[in-house]
Order: sequence, then structure tokens, then C-alpha cells
Amino acid sequence: MTVPDAAALVDRASFDEGDLTGERLERQRFSHCTFRAAAAVELTTQGCVFDRCDFSVADLSGSSHTSSAFTNCRFDMANLSTARFIECKLTGSELAGAKLLGVDISGGDWSLVNLRGALLSGRDLRGVRLRGAELVEADLRSCDLRTADLTDARLHNAQLKGADLRGAIVDGTALQTLDLHGVHLDLAQAVLVAKGLGALID
Repeated sequence: MTVPDAAALVDRASFDEGDLTGERLERQRFSHCTFRAAAAVELTTQGCVFDRCDFSVADLSGSSHTSSAFTNCRFDMANLSTARFIECKLTGSELAGAKLLGVDISGGDWSLVNLRGALLSGRDLRGVRLRGAELVEADLRSCDLRTADLTDARLHNAQLKGADLRGAIVDGTALQTLDLHGVHLDLAQAVLVAKGLGALID
């Protein structure tokens, strides 16, 4: 597939079923483009912007993304196995049903992302911004969520056993309604849970 010029905004273009295997994209911008069922194994992006793009059923396994933005994008049933996202912005994107085996998320802004039912057990999510994220029924067992921002994140029925939440911002998450068996909390969070259960802290 021909890689577009980095100087131009690519708008409403179709790259469906295209071959981006091993390509490197730097500082390129895409808006309302479709990459449905594209082959993008080991694709590398650096400082790119994808706004309202559709990656449904695309194969992005082994891809690597640094300081790139995928805002309000769709990844329905996409393969993101072993993909790396380093300080990326995925605000408002849909990842429900995406394959996330071995995905590496290092920092960045994942606010308002739909990760419903996502299999993320054991992942290092330290410092990731997950404000308002949909994490209902997600598997977060043994995740390192220290210093993550979980403000208003939806965690109903999420699996959290062994997760480390120490230092995480948990305002609006209603921790007291979750199964916290085996979850690591700091003192402030423990007090918040106790208050939520009606305890009087003197």
C-alpha cells in the first residue's frame, strides 16, 4: 500500500484490506479513514494522529505506537496482540471485542475508552489515564494500576483479585461496591471504602 505524504491530512480515505505490514508512519494525520481488515502486523507509528478512524477486524499484532493519537476510533474485533502503546492517546475509542493478549500500555490517555470485558490480567497500567473508561466485566486480575487515574471509571463486575490500586485516583468509582478480595489498597482508599459502607471514621 502507498504510504501518504506526511505533510497532508488524509480525510475519508479507504485503506480497507490494505497491506501496512512493517510500515513506519511518522507525524501523519488521518481523519474519518477506514482500515477495516487491513494487514498492519508490526506497523510502527510515531507522533501520528488517527481521528474517528475504523480499524475493525484489522490485524495490528506486534505493532508499536509512540506518542500517537487514536481518538474516537473503532477497533471492533481487531487483533492488538503484543501491540505496544507508549504515551498514546486513545480517548473515546471502542476496543470492545479486540484481542489484547500481551498488549503493552505504557502511560498515555485512555479516558472514555470502551474496554468492556477486556482481558488485561497482569498488565502494567501504572500511571495510565483511564478517566470515565468502560471497564465493566474486564479482567484486571494482578494488574498494576498504581498511580493510574480511574476517576469515574466503570468497574462493575470487573475481576480485580491481586490488582494493585495503591496511589490510584479512584474518585467516583464506588470501590465499596466492588469485589476487593485480594486487592492492594492504600490507607486513603481503605478509608474511602469504609466510609462508603457506612463506617464512622474517628
